Amino acid sequence: MQTKTGRRLWLAGISVLAVVGALAGAGSAGAADADIGEVIVTGSRAAPRTAIESPVPVDSFSQEDIESISVTDTQDLLKTLVPSYTLTRQPISDGATFIRPASLRGLPSDKTLLLVNSKRRHRSALVVTGGSGVQAQDAAQIPAAALKSVEVLRDGAGAQYGSDAIAGVINFILKDGPDGGSLQVQAGQYYEKDGDSIIVSGNKGLPLPNNGFVNVSFEYSTEQPTARVQTFCNRGIPNQSAGFCIPLFATETTGPGTPFTAAYAQQVNYAGLYQRIPQKWGQPEGTATRVFVNSAMELGVGELYAFGNYSRSHQKEDFNYRNPVDVGASTNNLDDYVRMANGQLFRANQIFPLGFTPEYFGTVTDYSLVGGYRGEAGAFGYDLSARYGYDKLRYDLDETVNFSLGEKSPTEFHQGDLVSDEIALNADLTYAWETGFTATPVAVAFGAEYRKEGYEIREGDIPSYIAGPYATPDPYDFCTDEPLVANRTLRPTAPQNAGIVCNTTTQVIDGRTFTNPVYAVLGVGSNGAPGFPPLYAGRLTRNSKAAYLDVSTDVTEQLFLQAAIRAEDFSDFGSTLDYKVAGRFEINDMFAVRGSVGTGFRAPTTGQNFTTIVSTVVNNGQPVAQGLFPASNPVAQFLGAEDLEPETSQNFSFGVTAQPIEGLTLSVDAYYILIDDMFYAVTPITVTPALQAALIAANVPGADTIGQVNFFQNAFDAKIQGVDVVATYAAEWPNGQSTNFSAAFNWNMPIVDTVKVITDPSGVQRRFFDGEYVYDFKHSEPRWRGVMTAVHKAGPFSGVARLSVYGPYKNMFSATNPVIQKWDPEVFLDLEGSWDATENTTLTLGVRNVFDNYPTRDLIGESATNGRIYRSDMIVDWQGGFYYARVGVNF
Repeated sequence: MQTKTGRRLWLAGISVLAVVGALAGAGSAGAADADIGEVIVTGSRAAPRTAIESPVPVDSFSQEDIESISVTDTQDLLKTLVPSYTLTRQPISDGATFIRPASLRGLPSDKTLLLVNSKRRHRSALVVTGGSGVQAQDAAQIPAAALKSVEVLRDGAGAQYGSDAIAGVINFILKDGPDGGSLQVQAGQYYEKDGDSIIVSGNKGLPLPNNGFVNVSFEYSTEQPTARVQTFCNRGIPNQSAGFCIPLFATETTGPGTPFTAAYAQQVNYAGLYQRIPQKWGQPEGTATRVFVNSAMELGVGELYAFGNYSRSHQKEDFNYRNPVDVGASTNNLDDYVRMANGQLFRANQIFPLGFTPEYFGTVTDYSLVGGYRGEAGAFGYDLSARYGYDKLRYDLDETVNFSLGEKSPTEFHQGDLVSDEIALNADLTYAWETGFTATPVAVAFGAEYRKEGYEIREGDIPSYIAGPYATPDPYDFCTDEPLVANRTLRPTAPQNAGIVCNTTTQVIDGRTFTNPVYAVLGVGSNGAPGFPPLYAGRLTRNSKAAYLDVSTDVTEQLFLQAAIRAEDFSDFGSTLDYKVAGRFEINDMFAVRGSVGTGFRAPTTGQNFTTIVSTVVNNGQPVAQGLFPASNPVAQFLGAEDLEPETSQNFSFGVTAQPIEGLTLSVDAYYILIDDMFYAVTPITVTPALQAALIAANVPGADTIGQVNFFQNAFDAKIQGVDVVATYAAEWPNGQSTNFSAAFNWNMPIVDTVKVITDPSGVQRRFFDGEYVYDFKHSEPRWRGVMTAVHKAGPFSGVARLSVYGPYKNMFSATNPVIQKWDPEVFLDLEGSWDATENTTLTLGVRNVFDNYPTRDLIGESATNGRIYRSDMIVDWQGGFYYARVGVNF
């Protein structure tokens, strides 16, 4: 039987041989014809330029670059190509598991604007309920099979594109071929023999009259879950209280050293716990179908165009395991007794004797349609367009209960839907102004936009949110209502022989002391994610109007200048005016300097202004119900919340570009971003009696059982500084072979500058961002990251070698216990070899993370509970090696 290590080496060997075979015969480098003249459209609204001639840093990735990466998600594609673009795999993070938050230059994903064919992409329906609370656009809905190229503008562009473009802009250019097609099938698996994935993708171009085309792309993917776990035992974990432990379940119940009764051990069949993994940490199970259509046709003096998409994805995540007995904190109610209407005892252990792991399902439905007419009239160009986008996130749960319904609780629930939609009208005009005193005509772009955004919360099914009989003490009125419990007696109408006790708050049952079942209060709503009640449901809309002007020209043969200004007015918070000035000076044929200064902003979204949700978080190994409320909600206002304002930014960049030898291009760009009023969810606030009274007054369902509250605020000011380095080299060899080398490096340091402090009505001062948040904001992501790629072609063979290097990073346990763990740099090697078996057929073998590297395990206890091994929110991959095979056919 082959060992695990042997299998890894065998797989690595296959890929190495494939690449070496492709590299075979390579001699000394000859003259190179590097394709450095590819025109990019992102970065200037008026005058496309090449990447090396742009006054701001823009990465342009070709279809070949895109197809060399074997991932099921365009988010992962961007992470692989752009070092400053980072992404996490969060296996238990509510909606953030289904729509993954990303980051460019260390900033949350809602500060990077996504475009498709240079048109703004609509937002997803997800509002992340913690951290930066992003409601961003979702790049995962754009299948890689549809992409002709991707342009990444790594510079602030609020004056050109409006809200969200603080960190940069990513423009996805769709395929536009009028004929031909392709079909690819890829299958792969992790070294651990899990996480099987299949990707089927294709593209087909069809001609239309008048030089028109319809280009259709599709992608279907399915992924099985992974489990990177250890034995579920919350014992011996640094900085954590002792909790439930499966190996010890046979000898204890309420806490360490408390023995089982034989009857109870037989009832719950504790041995069954060893027959399954109660909780997975890893990649969720999911499927996705995505389709994109791009089309255009000449009509009259211009061109009529349309493009759009439809996608549907369905994923499942496992919530935290609810153990079958309490271990010091009565939070999951499994072990709590209540009295049914007939006076008999009931507890949820009768539904789930071995405890339960709620299964959370997210179904994303996304579609859009963009249409327009563009053309030229003399020196004028015009583009008139309209677009509509829709994104819905449906939540469902299985294998859970609404404790407050007791014996009548179902185990399947529909939590509700989140819906985001957007409609926009755009008029974009250009004019080539022959001034007579500039080296080239002044390119003038100007236009206007009207946009209406909506956000809707749709209520869940009634059992998912209703407060059942056991949400209040003594729901069946068994006991008299004297103020002192000690004075209460059993009513004559109550069952007389059921063992009901009224004059004490506790009762001994089977030798253990419990809360008196008559007075036990159980949690409201589907456990793990209570449904959206009518109180939370509704719709919020806003509109905005904008106008912009962008001018650029080669003032001389050496100096290029660009300036832009944009005015925008939002119906919910007012107006903003932003500017940008950029330039490039060519010192000689080899070297140039460039730089930019500008301002930007990000308007709080309708979802962030409206979302109210209660979810379960884990603190010190125990689940706690946490409520997130809008800043305008009475609960948030009680705690001193203020209405949300836009984030504003100042962006500065300076860079050098070089072409020192033929085939080699190099760019080094430094950036400095100042952000005022940065948006974040405040540090969760523990519910006090006064706060609980405010929750009850606001008619919050389950107010008696909510343990923490947080809300979004303009919490702090921040500084982000960094450097991007990009180098490419294209070599043509005397034997007809070729090699393209590329290396990209990013160093990034975000810093919390000033934390906002407010005073609530009771006079309590609150810092919205505690010491742990401040520390982790600066240190929790790798300080630097690099990606180096070599692509070699030799006749029918080609090979790709990619090295990804992550720098060091650190994390603090808590503000009150500031123990810190540091992670050293990590290196991942990907190899892929391809063979053109026929003129139209290509066979590919590849391995990601060839040497099966993992980051260091959690050592400080912040993430190591419930069987978890690694920090599950880290951007360094913790799934291990992955091998795959792919067949591609062109026709």
